[in-house]
Amino acid sequence: MARKEYMVVDVVDILRRVQNGYSIRAIAGATGMDRNTLRKYLRLAYKKGFGTDGVCNLDTIAREVIGEVQSRLPGPERSIDRVLLPHKATIASWIENEHLTLTKIHILLLRMGVEVSYQGLCRFVSVHIGIASKTTVRMADTEPGEVAEVDFGRLGLLYDPATARRRTVHGLVVTLCSSRHQYVHVTFTRDLPSLITGIEDAWAFFGGITKKVVIDNLKAAVVKSDRYTPIFNRTFLEYSEFRGFIIDPARSGDPTGKPKVEREVPYVRKNFFAGEAFRDLAHVQEEAVKWCRDTAGMRIHGTTRKRPLIVFHEKEKMALLPLTEERFDVPRWGSVKVHPDHHIRFGNSLYSVPTQYIGKEVSVRKDTRLLRIYCNGNLVKTHPAVPQGKRSTDFNDYPKEKTPYAMRSCTYYVDKAEQIGPSARRFAELLLSGVFPWTKLRQAQKLVRLPDRYGKERVEKACERSLAFDLVDVRRVEEIIQKGLMKEDTEERREEPLPSRFARPAAYFVKKEE
Repeated sequence: MARKEYMVVDVVDILRRVQNGYSIRAIAGATGMDRNTLRKYLRLAYKKGFGTDGVCNLDTIAREVIGEVQSRLPGPERSIDRVLLPHKATIASWIENEHLTLTKIHILLLRMGVEVSYQGLCRFVSVHIGIASKTTVRMADTEPGEVAEVDFGRLGLLYDPATARRRTVHGLVVTLCSSRHQYVHVTFTRDLPSLITGIEDAWAFFGGITKKVVIDNLKAAVVKSDRYTPIFNRTFLEYSEFRGFIIDPARSGDPTGKPKVEREVPYVRKNFFAGEAFRDLAHVQEEAVKWCRDTAGMRIHGTTRKRPLIVFHEKEKMALLPLTEERFDVPRWGSVKVHPDHHIRFGNSLYSVPTQYIGKEVSVRKDTRLLRIYCNGNLVKTHPAVPQGKRSTDFNDYPKEKTPYAMRSCTYYVDKAEQIGPSARRFAELLLSGVFPWTKLRQAQKLVRLPDRYGKERVEKACERSLAFDLVDVRRVEEIIQKGLMKEDTEERREEPLPSRFARPAAYFVKKEE
């Protein structure tokens, strides 16, 4: 049974009752003090000069009595010292060398048969090993509209009809530090789009934006966590510039860096999500908005002792930065290499790039409307965003000599053939006629390049001769040139009779009568 401790005022009360003629039994009944304890205190008081005449100083006598009683009693520290002093070196080694926590040390001592309380172990370590208790200071209150703290927390499991299984639901809690008003965004993922979507919904819920946002060191938002020079995700940094707030990442692994939202996560989990039956994620979000407004917003906050929603409307809402109606279109950034075919591949789609960037690494930014390509920080190309499996090609990115072929332009090659001559043009028109003219583009390319090797005049005559025999084939045209057949007069050759196949006259084969 725990020993009851009495204060100076209790002893003074006892001595005053004795001076007024109370008996031991009556004093014990009035104060609840054990009669043996009462007698012990009175014996010490008489030794200190207490008398019933009322001349003595009761406060001084009471203090001396209490001091002597406490000096005689073996306090818990002394009993714990006797138990733990033989293990002082072991405890010090656990703390200094193995960096064990006091909770773990308490468990190890119990395994060794050393039974002490955890509080007693803490006092022993503080006195004999020199680890002082941690002291803290209370930070100054933030001004209305100055800071919002953001943190993700696990809420529980929910059946997802899309995947036909139970999935973990996370809650993104956004808390305004001045009024303690908050918003909860629920999601199955903790990626960057979910983070930005949740914060965007929070701004719409509050009707404004704070000047600074304290976030946890999420990989989606903070590329490199550093106390002094953190590196932020490019998209999230662009989002902060779009909305006009400053990013302030909390210290890694330190929940005191965002204390106001840190304690809100278990509150949301236990007060809102636990014990409820939700249909789907949309139903959870709908109920979360109601809960933030009606339950969390109208409760008496444990620290401020005020209702957050009322404080928000009275003091903080008008201090928020204005919110534009246009929502942030979450882009996707990446780094890719330009392929020899003048295209990059991003998001399983193809986009063309000018020739001078072939083989270079470029940065790509894609949102729901546009795709922008940067090289060394300079914008070099812009395309409309296309679905997966599609491509966006600007034929002006190709070299001029390759653009017609890429565009499957038949008119271009017909006009080029006209520069050779009318027969060459007619030949090109016939070559590229039909249902699928682009299947003959390679022959058209060869035709317009023949003058580079044989000259325009010879190619023109060869085309004329080929047309005379209805030979619409570029290989035949080249054979005519190589064999020199274009020198013969085509029209005259077709009027001459064909030579006889046999050298003997026809009469030779007539059967003679005997």
